[in-house]
Amino acid sequence: MSSREHYMPGAASGARIQKEGEKWTLVVVRDLSHPPEKVWRAITQPEHLREWAPFDSDRNLGSLGTAKLSTVGAPTQMVAETQIKRADEPRLLEYSWGGQDLRWELEPQGAGTRLTLWHNINRGFIAMGAAGWHICFDVMDRLLAGQPIGRLVGPDAMRFDGWQRLHVEYAKQFGVEAPSF
Repeated sequence: MSSREHYMPGAASGARIQKEGEKWTLVVVRDLSHPPEKVWRAITQPEHLREWAPFDSDRNLGSLGTAKLSTVGAPTQMVAETQIKRADEPRLLEYSWGGQDLRWELEPQGAGTRLTLWHNINRGFIAMGAAGWHICFDVMDRLLAGQPIGRLVGPDAMRFDGWQRLHVEYAKQFGVEAPSF
């Protein structure tokens, strides 16, 4: 049985940054031992997102149209209306969140899935984003394996020793300064 007390994320890995003009994009790749259909449900269905993602959704994200995404753990609740731009189950999902574009690609990998997330993000926060998604993907992986440890996002994640270490490691990898808190 997994528990949050025993969870410690591995080393910073599987992330890179891309720069196009003034736009910075975080690219996070994670190999999961779960089939694409199962991962698709985790990234689209509100009841699954509530267990691991940094936001809640008012509807299933697996179809085109408008959804409201509410940031979890922010000092004041932030609700962003988003447009689902692409939803090709179970391989591609694109939408914006708080003015930032997110693209999720799921590729079959044997019995599992290679999950790739592109998230355009301000350069000053890109290492924070990498650390946050790293932990979110760990939590999702455990949830899909039937060993949930509970959502770990926002200020809760930032107080977590593993997040602090990841933030510094990703900042070094990306060549950006890790802001101190």
